[in-house]
This record gives sequence, C-alpha cells and structure tokens, in this order.
Amino acid sequence: MMHDNMMTVRSVLLKTRTLAIVGLSDDWYRPSYFAAKYMQEHGYRVIPVNPRYERVLGEKCYPTLSAIPETVDLVDVFRKPSEAPGIAREAVAIGAKVLWLQIGVINDEARTIAETAGLTVIMDRCVKIEHARLFGGLNWFGVNTHVISSRRLLRFSPPKA
Repeated sequence: MMHDNMMTVRSVLLKTRTLAIVGLSDDWYRPSYFAAKYMQEHGYRVIPVNPRYERVLGEKCYPTLSAIPETVDLVDVFRKPSEAPGIAREAVAIGAKVLWLQIGVINDEARTIAETAGLTVIMDRCVKIEHARLFGGLNWFGVNTHVISSRRLLRFSPPKA
C-alpha cells in the first residue's frame, strides 16, 4: 500500500531530519537544487548524492547512498523512474526510513522493494511543495523569493524597428 496521504506526508516531514537527495544538481535552476535549498533553509540536513560533484549547497557530495557515513532518514529521488528500483535497494541497505520519489518518478517495483523492507513510500510528489503546503511558504508561483514589494515587474518589450 502506498503511503502518500497528507497525514503520512506531514508525519514524515515532521520526523525527518536528514535527507539524502539522489540526483541533486549543482545548477541553481534545476528542480533538485531548488528543493534541496528550500529544505536546508527550513532546518533539514541535506546530503547530496551525485558522482558528478564534490560539493553541492556547501555539503560534501557522495557518489552513492552507501558511501554516506551517517544515518539518513529519507532518500529523495530525482532520477529516471527506471533507476528507482536500484535506489530503493540502496535505501533499504543503508537503513533509511522513507523512500520519496519526486514528481514524475513513478516505479511500482521500487515501491514494492521499499515497502517490503518496511520503508514508508511517497511517490510522484515534491518534498518542497508538500513541505510548503503543510507548513507555509507556498505562494502564487510555488516559490518564496524572500522579496516583499508592491511594485509590479516590468515586462520586457522588444525595441521598435
């Protein structure tokens, strides 16, 4: 049974302290970076997992989940759905409590692997959006720019010929 009702999501976010984010990019415009930065700003410990980088968001980046030397509560997956079963096996092996598959990452095999091992599974949801929905921080665009202004943004107008 998939555990993605709002009470479960709320409970997971309240109990979680450490997130390993698989596929976290160092590019500020990528959804994984945006979600990780938001979670860091809201008091969560974010551990990047991506063999391409040494550090992301000021944290040491690990090539795999099994390389992380500390306890991980939640494994957040920003990878292709086809990679999710292998990540689910790794999440089980490191003793994570939650497997969170981001929006668009849907894989029933990964869900079965994790649930069979006793992990809570949340699939096809964004950790940042759900946190903001439940605990504040979700505005009109789904982001919090930390800029308060009554000024209207000027639209770009191409030069007249």
